[in-house]
Amino acid sequence: MTASFDRRRLLAGGLAASATLTPLSEAFAQRRRLSANDKVQVGLIGCKGMGWSNLTAMLKGADVETVALCDVDARVLAERGAELKKATGRAPRLYDDYRRMLDDKSVDAVIIATPDHWHALQLVDAMSAGKDSYCEKPLGNSIAECRAMVAAKQRHNRVVQVGQWQRSNQHWADAIAYVHSGGIGRVRKVKVWAYIGWKKNLPVQPDQAVPEGVNYDRWLGPAPQRPFNPNRFHFTWRWYWDYAGGLMTDWGVHLIDIALLGMRAQVPRSVSSLGGPYGYPVSAMETPDTQTAIYDFGDYSVEWEHAVGIGHGPYGGHGHGVAFVGETGTLVVDRDKWWVSPEMSDGKPVIAAIPVAPASDKGLDRHTADFIACIKDRARTPACPIESAANTAIVCQMGNIAWRTGRKVHWDAKAGEFTDDAEANALITPRYRAPYRLPA
Repeated sequence: MTASFDRRRLLAGGLAASATLTPLSEAFAQRRRLSANDKVQVGLIGCKGMGWSNLTAMLKGADVETVALCDVDARVLAERGAELKKATGRAPRLYDDYRRMLDDKSVDAVIIATPDHWHALQLVDAMSAGKDSYCEKPLGNSIAECRAMVAAKQRHNRVVQVGQWQRSNQHWADAIAYVHSGGIGRVRKVKVWAYIGWKKNLPVQPDQAVPEGVNYDRWLGPAPQRPFNPNRFHFTWRWYWDYAGGLMTDWGVHLIDIALLGMRAQVPRSVSSLGGPYGYPVSAMETPDTQTAIYDFGDYSVEWEHAVGIGHGPYGGHGHGVAFVGETGTLVVDRDKWWVSPEMSDGKPVIAAIPVAPASDKGLDRHTADFIACIKDRARTPACPIESAANTAIVCQMGNIAWRTGRKVHWDAKAGEFTDDAEANALITPRYRAPYRLPA
């Protein structure tokens, strides 16, 4: 048996003692073999927010049907079940424990759209149960979790698509191809930013009783035991280190991913970061509302910056984007468009300007369709494979680790840890509360 399966059996006693889990070998033996004409039967774990958006996009394909939903909030689960039945004419099976869904032999693939701190356990369990998986970004809430998930993918050889859907937009690909062509010359720096004006301050609230129908202990999972607080629950959990990494990982994995792709980069030599509660000094948020991180790759830098509550960003007020600053021009790309502005010499442009080229497709629709296509043709490589998503998430985690330690950190790529920095290295691996364990 694998380490992941042993852990599932251990947790079964504490969370659902009367349930019987399917042995792993039997789960593999009974898994359906899909032909090109079969419908992929999907289960959704985490039915709010992006989970529902992912499922809605996936259902636009005629070769997909939803057979199961899972959520620890009974109200959300019931509402989504009724909504799905109304839309499709079929009532999905409803689960409050994702492990029961993984034992459902009719489920071919799962969408994992829970808070970040749950991704590692659920994705490894899904692969162990023989399910293909579409996992929301960021892949993991720590460097060690990302490594564990990649190792599980290598063991179980399942299809995994990570929800960095910008990789499936054609205009992002066109912009990256132009950078690779040398059209703006040698790139010396990349600026990446997310100014999110619609996200505001999070006022302090007292702890409260757990809402009716919410299995709060299961929602916490491997995170530390704490009293229920609405600020740490739906959506705003992303501002707490126990569950997520703030805007650095929430938006950073989308945009820093493009910077890494454009530069054909892996990991930096060093990272420094500064910021804090500059916008909202009195706030319930733990993660910084304003942050800058500088990644040194040797002969160029990648600079990340974010601001909560401010929407007017660089390059003409764009709220988010990536700018490749080359010696002959600058290419700017965001979710809506890309363009190139030339450097000038003696009042004349060094290269031809490229006018604004707008986006022409829907990245999420294409990304979810690509996942289904990879399930049916297992020789295909997903648009965002787990190895790439892990690398991007790790780079984002480095930025947060530099901020949390308050100093520049240096990365030893060969050793896979920070150089002579015990405090930074201690943040590589999360501490799970018993009986949960990080997958081996």
